[in-house]
Amino acid sequence: MLVLTRRSNQSIMIGDDIEVSVLSIMGDKVRLGIDAPTSVPVFRTEIYLEIQDQQADRDIAKGGADDTAVTGGVATGVEDAASAKDGH
Repeated sequence: MLVLTRRSNQSIMIGDDIEVSVLSIMGDKVRLGIDAPTSVPVFRTEIYLEIQDQQADRDIAKGGADDTAVTGGVATGVEDAASAKDGH
């Protein structure tokens, strides 16, 4: 894991297309802004895990696993509004 120190209004780049910015720091809370292509799903970890659990439950109900559950892919069409920025 790469660990970085950033201050408010500073950012990091992930590849050429993803920018993570520190918007504000209030006590023990850090507000992040994520600018990523709409083709890159962005979720808070607890939401991502919930989506994976729901996908696994659907696969069990269907009687088997599909490629999404096996490869750890994310169900499309579900976005976390708290992490969305400018429609991403």
